[in-house]
Amino acid sequence: MNADRRYVAVAAIVGIFVLVQLGALALVEPFKSAGFQDVQNPSDPTNSLLYVGAILVATVVMLGAFRYGGDRVIRAVLVGSSGYLSFYVFAVLVPAAPLPGLAALAPAVALAGLVTGALWFYPEWYVIDAAGVVMGAGAAGLFGINFGVLPALVLLVVLAVYDAISVYGTEHMLTLAEGVMDLKVPVVLVVPLTLSYSFLDESPEAGGSGSEDGDEDDTAVADGGQASGDETDEDETNEGGNASEEGDDADPERDAFFIGLGDAVMPAVLIASAGFFAPVGVSSLVPGIALTLPALTAMVGTNLGLLALMYFVMQGRAHAGLPLLNGGAIGGYLVGAVAAGIPLVQALGLAPYL
Repeated sequence: MNADRRYVAVAAIVGIFVLVQLGALALVEPFKSAGFQDVQNPSDPTNSLLYVGAILVATVVMLGAFRYGGDRVIRAVLVGSSGYLSFYVFAVLVPAAPLPGLAALAPAVALAGLVTGALWFYPEWYVIDAAGVVMGAGAAGLFGINFGVLPALVLLVVLAVYDAISVYGTEHMLTLAEGVMDLKVPVVLVVPLTLSYSFLDESPEAGGSGSEDGDEDDTAVADGGQASGDETDEDETNEGGNASEEGDDADPERDAFFIGLGDAVMPAVLIASAGFFAPVGVSSLVPGIALTLPALTAMVGTNLGLLALMYFVMQGRAHAGLPLLNGGAIGGYLVGAVAAGIPLVQALGLAPYL
């Protein structure tokens, strides 16, 4: 495999992550204005624990569905959820139609329907990646306005630990990863290494490799199954976190890298939260987008973690993705918060409890 192609693919993966992150930061204020902040107390850390519980339940349900032949049902749920989440994004970005009541949302409904139809009938890699960016930005933006910094930090830490356990310990996500990869839904982003590559032609036996996420809650799209790594291996990740694993580095059959959408979304939740819940006096660095200094440094930390993850992938080493990605996001956020003059206790969201 030409090394240059691998580096181009890694650059494309970084580009996708950045699009999700910037998209989330651009969506937080429109989401708030549209009334999508449903949590009454965004600073309550138990919000994260409830979500983790939902992930565990969804994982069990999906494993059971794959075992007993419910693949098409799971695919229908995930594709439908993809369209639903896309609607949230289009509802705040697309001008409303000059019609009364709910009919004004017709353009957003039509675009969400287009996303759903494309994913169901023609899930080629570029369709999946484009839908994944929209869904990822929307999911991270929704979580960003509903999870204050402390709940976001709790969520990232718990999912990183869960990812490591599911990859290095129980390994139960391997089964889930196999099932999700076969569904061809945008819980896995696909970056080809050859111009002739077609995800539609990929047989279930070819498998994917990398980090797999398991959760089915696409409204928080951080959960879908995802893979990060080589297409000829079988890697695995947990909900929102992923195991990256690649086989023989010299494998001539390698045609694509897979990376879990949850890998992109989970760190972006903290990035969006850091921008949206910035203390008074910490202003945005770019007009029209909630890119505060802590959010920017969280982005840098996430992408440094991503580069480290892809290094392990290309070296043929198995590695859980979220410990690196979430760890980079948290470390970067704290550096930026301190640099912006935010006391550490306040940056951690602990001030109300002390």
